[in-house]
Amino acid sequence: MLELEQARELLLEMGIKTAADLLDAHLETTVKEETTYLTFLTGLLNCEKEERKRRSEETRIKLSRLPHHKTIQEFDFSFQPSIDPRQIKELSTLAFAARKENVILLGPPGVGKTHLSVALSIEALRGGMTVYYTTLPRLIADMKKAIMADKLERNLKTFLRPDILVIDEVGYMQLDRQAAEILFRIVSSRYETGSIILTSNKHFAGWGELMSDPVIATAMLDRLLHHAHVINIRGETYRLRGRSKAGFVSVPPAVINPALGQISTGVWVKFIPALTGGYQE
Repeated sequence: MLELEQARELLLEMGIKTAADLLDAHLETTVKEETTYLTFLTGLLNCEKEERKRRSEETRIKLSRLPHHKTIQEFDFSFQPSIDPRQIKELSTLAFAARKENVILLGPPGVGKTHLSVALSIEALRGGMTVYYTTLPRLIADMKKAIMADKLERNLKTFLRPDILVIDEVGYMQLDRQAAEILFRIVSSRYETGSIILTSNKHFAGWGELMSDPVIATAMLDRLLHHAHVINIRGETYRLRGRSKAGFVSVPPAVINPALGQISTGVWVKFIPALTGGYQE
């Protein structure tokens, strides 16, 4: 027993805590099953290895600042037929990240852009890569604070170090000149050195206006798209999926009876012919 305690203390001193905790159980199994000492040692060290891997992944997920935990298996491809599942499966192999390529997800709000960006990030984290998630408004706010505090160079490392940088919600706010230059610097610095997963509700033709400078927009897109996988999602918002199942349909305003109230864009309505003889908002 004294030797057992000495072995446990040595393991703890060496920082091999999981092996120390499981020492008794593994030794008992070894004696009971009459396995070799080499098998005993290998099993004990494998447990330590798996626990360290789990803790490392847990830490990387926490540091990534992902907004939630979504997986590719949870994505409903049947609701978004414009997305090719084979392309997403290929991206989930992370070959794009190994080649320092980018993934650009385009589409209107609610079609699953953030879900897919987070899901690919989870795959990367499980594969031992580092990821950092941010929305564009948060990125710009953080960097402008850093400029005011004279900490720009130090704070830039947050966006340049990870294997994959996720920039979500590009297109919801127009950037001033300073903000556009900040984003361009990050994109330019990561060019062919690290991957970017970017989501946007604006097609590239509108980026000149978005960046308040067509020259910066062109230079940025040149770097983003040189080695990029572009996924253009066309479909209904997931947030209204339940309405669709309940009998609601999306129709253009021209179809709606003006007497029911005209709306300038498409609207979700429910067809109740027995009650109204037409569509009801």
